[in-house]
Amino acid sequence: MALYIDPPTWPGHGRMWSHLVSDVSFEELHAFAASIGAPPRGFERDHYDIPSDHYEAAVAAGAVPVGSKELLHRLTAAGLRRPKGRRAEG
Repeated sequence: MALYIDPPTWPGHGRMWSHLVSDVSFEELHAFAASIGAPPRGFERDHYDIPSDHYEAAVAAGAVPVGSKELLHRLTAAGLRRPKGRRAEG
């Protein structure tokens, strides 16, 4: 299992958010997100948006905390990066 989460530093909707990614597969990402109670609507192209109040639970469940640049590097290196404008499946 290789799941990564960046710090909750992304503002939106009156909250701070983290990004949760896998460097293995979207199937792994969806399964992990479901196991920590992340709703399917939190999935955006290649990651889940995780609110700051769920960050510690994600880490406790096995997500590895990394910086945002490292998270993007791992996602891109795995071939799972889906930039805006590219069809999102998964």
